[in-house]
Amino acid sequence: MSRKVVLYIATSIDGYIARNNGEVDWLEGDDSDPSADGGYEAFYNTIDIVIMGNTTYKQIMGWGEYPYKGTKGYVYTKSKQDHNEDVIFTSQDPTDLIKALKQEEGKDIWVIGGTEIVDLFVKADLIDEYIITIAPVILGEGISLFKGDNSEIRLVLKEMRAFNGFTQNHYVRK
Repeated sequence: MSRKVVLYIATSIDGYIARNNGEVDWLEGDDSDPSADGGYEAFYNTIDIVIMGNTTYKQIMGWGEYPYKGTKGYVYTKSKQDHNEDVIFTSQDPTDLIKALKQEEGKDIWVIGGTEIVDLFVKADLIDEYIITIAPVILGEGISLFKGDNSEIRLVLKEMRAFNGFTQNHYVRK
């Protein structure tokens, strides 16, 4: 079975993935089931590659140690940076990268974000599945998950779950 490219991400009810300053401090449930991980661990076991933008990478690194050790990482950036043991910095055309990765044996590929990378992969029609978790909060403003100039993409709901005040919608390509 071929690897899939999966967008696994959380948004506010009004579609924001972060505050304008990049903060995600609002990513909390309603405490109805604080121990629920929303299937994150199960999802993480299905992937062996992560792809993110440089802004997301810098934000993650600001929290401390790189959380995806042992998982091959690609960070999209316009500036030249040296690879490290955790990630490969790239500006490669995403279609070429995904084509090459899908020819290799392995698990699925997780597109982490942010908006610029999501937009790049959506416009290139590379995302096979969308797992979007909606947090029980309306931010009013922030960084949108999708830019407003994408083409229509038809999806089919594969699964819907609720946990700790969140809802998680798992869509596949039609």
